[in-house]
Amino acid sequence: MYRLMRAVGLRSICRKKKFSYVKCTPEVIAENVLSRKFSADKTSQKWLTDVTEFKLTNGAKAYLSAILDLGDRSIISYVIGKSNNNNLVFETFDKAIELYPNAKPIFHSDRGFQYTSKVFKSKLLAQGMMQSMSRVGRCIDNAPMEGFWGILKVEMYYLRKFDTYEQLVKAIEDYIYY
Repeated sequence: MYRLMRAVGLRSICRKKKFSYVKCTPEVIAENVLSRKFSADKTSQKWLTDVTEFKLTNGAKAYLSAILDLGDRSIISYVIGKSNNNNLVFETFDKAIELYPNAKPIFHSDRGFQYTSKVFKSKLLAQGMMQSMSRVGRCIDNAPMEGFWGILKVEMYYLRKFDTYEQLVKAIEDYIYY
């Protein structure tokens, strides 16, 4: 099989599994209201969010925060930044609200430090949204978002080398808009 794949220029790419968890005390914890019910009749009923990391060839990192609408499985808002901090997530949320000011979906995330902050909880309450969180160590509770990251990385990121932050940003934007 390898010989045939090499003959036609194909190669397989396997994702590396990495586990690193930093213990912290969350300010806010929400119940798993979504409870793995990943279907929605229409848009703006259920939104999922998460942050993922990318590495450049020089070792620098970039972070992508996005919100996925389960109604049509589209990315409704995203922000790319050089550090994984509260502003990255808050800006992603603010962009989504700018585009959909009357939306009141169930807002589901993991228990990342950004989503368990009192500031983020107050942003959700101000919009009239219900917060939902995955259980600790259960990435399957946010499966469609994790699945999007996996597909994006397999189809775009792992196939290329990115020397500059700008190259990576353009590739991510092209992928999301495609």
